Amino acid sequence: MASTHLIRCIQRPRATGSVSARLVVGLLLASGVAACGFHLRGEANYAFKTVYVNYPSTAPITTDLRRSLEAAGSAKVVAAADKAQVVLDVNSVEDNKHILSLSSGGKVFEYLLTKRVLFRVHDAEGNDWLPTTEVLIRRTYTYSDTEALAKTYEEERLWRDMQADAVQQIVRRLQVAKKPVA
Repeated sequence: MASTHLIRCIQRPRATGSVSARLVVGLLLASGVAACGFHLRGEANYAFKTVYVNYPSTAPITTDLRRSLEAAGSAKVVAAADKAQVVLDVNSVEDNKHILSLSSGGKVFEYLLTKRVLFRVHDAEGNDWLPTTEVLIRRTYTYSDTEALAKTYEEERLWRDMQADAVQQIVRRLQVAKKPVA
């Protein structure tokens, strides 16, 4: 009987202190996040109202760029260059896969995947809003013959992630594109 009373006395302060400690930790985390300047991404603001993506419409990067530009910001993607305030020229998209390292038995142990995108933004008069810019993304992954199917899936996932990362970098760089001073 005395032991149950003692246990209740010990548990009550602990429960109250636990709620207080959680509250204090929550407030400290919230103030830490606010102090570092963190804020949600929000809507992208561009210096232009309309944009045309000049790259084959069947290319996956074109679809992803159009989708991201329409979803993320104030600019509207148009279907013809003559209706656009600026043209986003995607000059090249290169995907490369290189052997990074070999095992002691001479088999491939690691690969390096590289995605390189060159693009520029200009208006109808040819004035550069953003000169030719490069986005370079690299990823490495280990390889094993015994897990070939899983490693193939991992490589495909890495290519998709690299594509999404390249598109997001292009969208962020478009936010700093400015109308050239005449």
